[in-house]
Amino acid sequence: MEKKEFNLHDVVEMKKQHPCGTNRWKIIRMGMDIRIKCEGCGHSVMLPRREFMRKMKKIVEKHEE
Repeated sequence: MEKKEFNLHDVVEMKKQHPCGTNRWKIIRMGMDIRIKCEGCGHSVMLPRREFMRKMKKIVEKHEE
């Protein structure tokens, strides 16, 4: 399994979709826990890094600095 490289403000696709109908999330905080914000409705969720790595499917957009 390849190592998934992600950074702050990247947009990722999760394996399960959010109840609002989208599965695109923006990373808004990184540390031991990762906070992601739904691109559809704006709801934010905090997940432990290990759980986030397991549930993330792919990186949709990389944030350019």
